[in-house]
Amino acid sequence: MAVSIDTVYQRVLAIANKEQRGYVTPQEFNVFANQAQMDIFEQYFYDLNVFLRAPGNDTTHGDPIDILKEKIDQFERYRQTVAVSSGGVGVLPDHYRMGELYFYNANCTGGPRFIEIEKINQNEIHHIQNSPLTAPSNTLPVYVHTTGYRNIQLYPVTITAAVCNYIARPAQAVWGYTVANGQALYNSSSTTNFELHQAEEPNLVFKILELAGISMKNPNLYSQAAAEEAKDLQEEKQ
Repeated sequence: MAVSIDTVYQRVLAIANKEQRGYVTPQEFNVFANQAQMDIFEQYFYDLNVFLRAPGNDTTHGDPIDILKEKIDQFERYRQTVAVSSGGVGVLPDHYRMGELYFYNANCTGGPRFIEIEKINQNEIHHIQNSPLTAPSNTLPVYVHTTGYRNIQLYPVTITAAVCNYIARPAQAVWGYTVANGQALYNSSSTTNFELHQAEEPNLVFKILELAGISMKNPNLYSQAAAEEAKDLQEEKQ
């Protein structure tokens, strides 16, 4: 279940306006909202790496690794088509973090239909191609990134079809509105809610307030929001 962006905005306004600390415009809020969403999203992967080094527990709903995987799960995409043209030139789908890449062997009569394609560095491909033991083949395919983060070169160059797993980025959140009598009124038809797990609602509020405090040059607002965010994160990790 997504987090209502209108609920978050109203809470941000209620706290920011308290004691005349300032008003966060819809334009400012939308910028802060997306920065906050991506900060929280990126933190998932850092935290997951940390928690994987520590022993978990047998309580599914209380294990931090299970909780993080649940938050990430909705962004995982499996066996998505990779556009492959002649010469093994491929274009990956738009993604946030890349997972496994597979060669789809349509002519396979035995063994696995999907064969994982190993990612290698550009400076390795020359040595691999010139070694009879490691030369790329339909059973030992490899790929390298070329330009950008989506363009790749597949080896052997005869590969014509591939699929991949990846993690998508959250959609850009937008608090939609119309202006009436000089006031911004919420418009659900032009709104895009946060895609993060509903448990992130307090973190979104606190993080947006931090950004608003910096923008307003209001150290009190920033400090209060940062303290609440730290407290909330600490409770989650206990």
